[in-house]
Amino acid sequence: MKTFCLLIFAFCLSSLACRPAAAPIAVGNKPISINDIPLKDAQARPLKPLPEMSWTGFDGSIQKLKDLRGKAVILDFWATYCLPCIEEIPHLKELKSKYGNELHIVGLHVGGDEDKPKVPEFVEKLKIDYPLAYPENELTSFVFGADTAIPQTAIFDREGRMVKKITGFDEKIKVDLDAAVEQAVNGTR
Repeated sequence: MKTFCLLIFAFCLSSLACRPAAAPIAVGNKPISINDIPLKDAQARPLKPLPEMSWTGFDGSIQKLKDLRGKAVILDFWATYCLPCIEEIPHLKELKSKYGNELHIVGLHVGGDEDKPKVPEFVEKLKIDYPLAYPENELTSFVFGADTAIPQTAIFDREGRMVKKITGFDEKIKVDLDAAVEQAVNGTR
């Protein structure tokens, strides 16, 4: 009996060990990787023209990047559970105060369905005073590329060209963000 059980155990173990690994899973349109080695390059160009990229406001209105031509634009991708996002939001409010109508900021929530119920309290707590929206998939795919960390902050100049994309937030990144916004608002290179 021991031998029979040992044979059954050995057979089961060998059949499990010989199975091929499960295929990698892609999340949305994001590139997939195996052991952190990308299987394809990050998206080099948008899936549709950048001026046509859009987002849907919390009020249901749809806005496109081209609607904001003539203003510098910050698209900030965030979620309520993201600590660097929480640190970045007050600075974004300071930038809005500094540049006034020359700078348009849109906070794009990417926290998923489980995070949505937490948003109203989050907005109230941080006193967010700029528009909030949900980005379309093409915009998220283009800005995120292969890096899904948040916050991701894309800065566009008055002509709708991306000046810089920044991931994360700390004191060094704050300096980079300020320089990129200055460039976007004033048209400096």
